[in-house]
Amino acid sequence: MSNSIRSLFDLAGRVAVVVGGTSGLGKTLALGLADAGADVVAGGRRADFVDKAAAEIEAKGRQTVREVVDVQNRLSVDKFRDGILKKLGHVDILVNAAGQIQRKPTSEVSESDWQRILDINVTGVLRACQSFYAPLKQSGHARIINIASLTSFVSLLEVAAYAASKAAVLSLTRSLAQEWAKDNIAVNALAPGVFPTEINARLLDGTERGREFLVRTPMRRFGRPEELVGATLLLASDAASYMAGECIVVDGGMLATGVNS
Repeated sequence: MSNSIRSLFDLAGRVAVVVGGTSGLGKTLALGLADAGADVVAGGRRADFVDKAAAEIEAKGRQTVREVVDVQNRLSVDKFRDGILKKLGHVDILVNAAGQIQRKPTSEVSESDWQRILDINVTGVLRACQSFYAPLKQSGHARIINIASLTSFVSLLEVAAYAASKAAVLSLTRSLAQEWAKDNIAVNALAPGVFPTEINARLLDGTERGREFLVRTPMRRFGRPEELVGATLLLASDAASYMAGECIVVDGGMLATGVNS
């Protein structure tokens, strides 16, 4: 690979913030950004998880900041931002990976559950984007990567609140991309297929739902977390300098499938 091609994906000197980066897919993405040269801040609600993620980032020779953040609290998000700017001076990449899912028949979903899921999954993304807008505008090559979902495109049984939130995340991504392109902030999304994590494992392991996902996925397997890193690095890097409002789906072919047998 030529040096010019390598430089397209080199994140050395850039600061990446991964909200929801202390566990699950978010943590994998945070560590992947660190491997690509970025200083990375992995934010989450639990201080012990923040410390562990920060230690792994520092072990890669990168700088980080130990700050908890609750995406349901704007003051918390702003404090998180200020702590990062105080230590690292700037922010170039924002990844919004915090999320929550609940499986329940829609007729039984309480308004409080509905509001909580939308507040975390959609309004939390908005809070982070708004809070980091000013420092990202100063970057000159800013990137926002929102984590969408297969449910941004298709329906899955009994996860109506989650699906509504992820459809909204994709719509918000497109709106911000249109508004903020003039500020050199490229806003895109990543839609993972089925990747077992701590928040969805009980819905997949040995269940009829898990078996159906495998039947509907041409690759006939679930995704491995590290398989999301490449698409993330593309969207975070200079290689995506002319991409805005797009959503990269990494799903083993599930959305493309019709009849598999």
